Amino acid sequence: MSKEKIVVLMGSPRDLPFASKIKSFLKKEDIKVTCVYNVASAHRTPEKLLNDLKENEKSGDSIVYITVAGLSDALSGVVAGYTRYPVIACPPDSDTHGAAKLFSSTAMPKGIPVAYVEKPENAALVAARVFALSNADIQKSLEKFKQKMAKAVYDGAEEVKKAIQKKDVNRLTV
Repeated sequence: MSKEKIVVLMGSPRDLPFASKIKSFLKKEDIKVTCVYNVASAHRTPEKLLNDLKENEKSGDSIVYITVAGLSDALSGVVAGYTRYPVIACPPDSDTHGAAKLFSSTAMPKGIPVAYVEKPENAALVAARVFALSNADIQKSLEKFKQKMAKAVYDGAEEVKKAIQKKDVNRLTV
């Protein structure tokens, strides 16, 4: 029986502090998806990358790849060109490189799809939503998360309403 698995491929061990937010988010929100980490470079170790991808393909698991690569993001395109699974580029340096980063992560030839998600927590959510299409437990976890997010908005609206009534706008926690 296959299991849902996010494979986080990093271009360097230096990407781990950013990439670790993916698994942390899943754990915090009790979304039961396996998350594994690996380092491989499309530039420096293409053989390792392809061998790792071959092993993943043989596993029989349902996989979503999240690629975390800085500078020129060849990793996302090579993974998307090889695999039959979804690939989400979540580069750690989007803030620094802006539109150039978006281009290097997503400007792929026709038939080589790469999605781009800037925040690792949102990349985890996109992957979970893919798995939720066929897993009722993950659907329930995502519904709980959605309710939690909605509650925060309603609670915030109530807090603002009370502060305005008391003319104590400085009381709000931002």
